[in-house]
Amino acid sequence: MQQIIRRVAENPFRSWALATLVETQGSTYRKPGARLLVDSDGGTLGVLSGGCLEEEIADHGRKVIRDASPMLLSFDTRRLYGCDGQLKILVERIPEAGESGNLITKIAQLLSNREVCRIRVCFGGDAIGSELLRSDVLLTERRGIFIDTLPLPVRLLLFGTGPEIEPITQLAGNLGWVAECFGHPSELTEDFRPDAQTAALVMTHNFGRDLLALDRLLPLRLRAPAGLDIGSEAPEEIALSIVSEVAAVLSNRCGGFLRERKIDIRTAVTTARGEAA
Repeated sequence: MQQIIRRVAENPFRSWALATLVETQGSTYRKPGARLLVDSDGGTLGVLSGGCLEEEIADHGRKVIRDASPMLLSFDTRRLYGCDGQLKILVERIPEAGESGNLITKIAQLLSNREVCRIRVCFGGDAIGSELLRSDVLLTERRGIFIDTLPLPVRLLLFGTGPEIEPITQLAGNLGWVAECFGHPSELTEDFRPDAQTAALVMTHNFGRDLLALDRLLPLRLRAPAGLDIGSEAPEEIALSIVSEVAAVLSNRCGGFLRERKIDIRTAVTTARGEAA
């Protein structure tokens, strides 16, 4: 979603088609809420399958941009692609953002303010399409309606100026995370409030500054030393180790080998002590 937001922001006077995966059955590459952006030339950003459906979705997306009429696509991957799954994908036109904005820019504003962003996607009946919901609206999903609560982008606070900071920042950017760097703990604003998608890395290599940073970050969960055990030595390897642990913790996982999992890889397991397993 962060990539889609950036693409639309970079082209405010261009129209798009947004394809949203709204319903699945069986084994599918992505789950409901995954999105794909299509431009008028048939170019795409995002994935809804393992690469077998994107070209066809792009063709429909170009038609939607031209005709402005949304459409609901259904795919049975058992027949053509050997995957035991079925998908329903809503394709709708997103007008140019211009000065007044559109659905994507409004989503971007909410996420930038770290506010709850809920989208009602109607894919059954006559009035199909997506719309933002106010935070105080209480709704339940029913047939033909998908309520999608977008997760806040991961916010990574980096305290320090060591050689690991740059590769961590690069990896975070590639993942669509928001990285904020602080040379000194005093640079963190007094009104800072963490949320469930906030992580901080304290590595100033100065004991006094580390203590100051930790004092400001007491509401966050403490894990030390940082990083997964992958044999890291070089700054780039250390960055990979740390970013991987952040991703695992925020997903309630322990970062083990997938081949050792006994259940579906999308299911988080919690031990009796409340830790991810």
